[in-house]
Amino acid sequence: MLAFTNADEKTSPTIIGAGCKMTGNINTDHNVQIHGHVVGDIVAETVVIGRGGLVEGKINAETLFLHGTLTGPATVDTANVFSHARMTGVLTYRTLNITGNTGLECKLAKRKDTKDK
Repeated sequence: MLAFTNADEKTSPTIIGAGCKMTGNINTDHNVQIHGHVVGDIVAETVVIGRGGLVEGKINAETLFLHGTLTGPATVDTANVFSHARMTGVLTYRTLNITGNTGLECKLAKRKDTKDK
């Protein structure tokens, strides 16, 4: 089933499907789901890297759900890292949730800035 949006919908997600490789940056106020391969930086409200997904670049988001692989730094408010996740780089966060045995080989840095600034 195909999903279509209309002019009244302002929050449709950006989805990079499995088997798709995209080179370039993604900048959106909404959600991004990566099930394929992205080479570039992502700025979004929420970034979901699916179990088969791979991102090579920087991520800046309010929320990260990492099931797949991230090669590069991420600056987020909340990081949710799941059992099959892989990451190299620096993960800068306010809140960190880790589920299961992940493949994190990154530096973890708690954000010192406050949300009220």
